[in-house]
Amino acid sequence: VDDEINPKNILPAEYALEQNFPNPFNPTTKIKYSIPQPANVVIKVYDVLGNEIATLVNEEKPVGSFEVEFDASKLVSGIYFYRLQAGNYVETKKMILIK
Repeated sequence: VDDEINPKNILPAEYALEQNFPNPFNPTTKIKYSIPQPANVVIKVYDVLGNEIATLVNEEKPVGSFEVEFDASKLVSGIYFYRLQAGNYVETKKMILIK
């Protein structure tokens, strides 16, 4: 589920990747992000060894703020990383799954 959460009249001025909430989580968590210009957005989840676990978003997005839910019900407890790439912007954050 990837939903736009920002009204059209309040547009983000910069790229942002927020900390997932809740964190630690079990089994789902939400990740919010903002982009200040249209861009191809890719959000992927990796394990601590750098293996790609999931692609949450991979599509062209308009200017705005968005939220995507990550369901880790089939994964083992541990530390995972989520990475946003939009245009030249790249940011990675850590999240913890506790079962």
